[in-house]
Amino acid sequence: MKALSQPTEKSVMLINNYVKKNCKRTGLNLHPMADVSDAVTTGLAMHMDQLKRPLCPCRFYPDKQEAVQERDWLCPCGDMKNYKYCHCMLFVNAEGMPITEHLPEGHEGRETYGEIADPAPERGRRGQHLPK
Repeated sequence: MKALSQPTEKSVMLINNYVKKNCKRTGLNLHPMADVSDAVTTGLAMHMDQLKRPLCPCRFYPDKQEAVQERDWLCPCGDMKNYKYCHCMLFVNAEGMPITEHLPEGHEGRETYGEIADPAPERGRRGQHLPK
């Protein structure tokens, strides 16, 4: 199978629609540097074309099909669903920083960026309605 050099217009539209909805649902923003958000959304759209799933483009996978089956790195990934932490820096606060407030101690995101508050803590995390 020949790799595509650019995603199809259909996949770009699907990903852009998804990204807008996820920003609204989570209260987060796209990265303020368009080059960052464009690179990630293009990678997601390419994976939609190649794999039929939005596999995170910011990671290396020895076997992309296996990664799709495991589902851990389908966008939104587990860290985004549970902690609102986006490894790709696609979903960030207004200053372009990833949310680390909800990450467990010792998580690489917390170690790298320190604690960054969630601008909309009432929105967008799996299980947040459950007692802690």
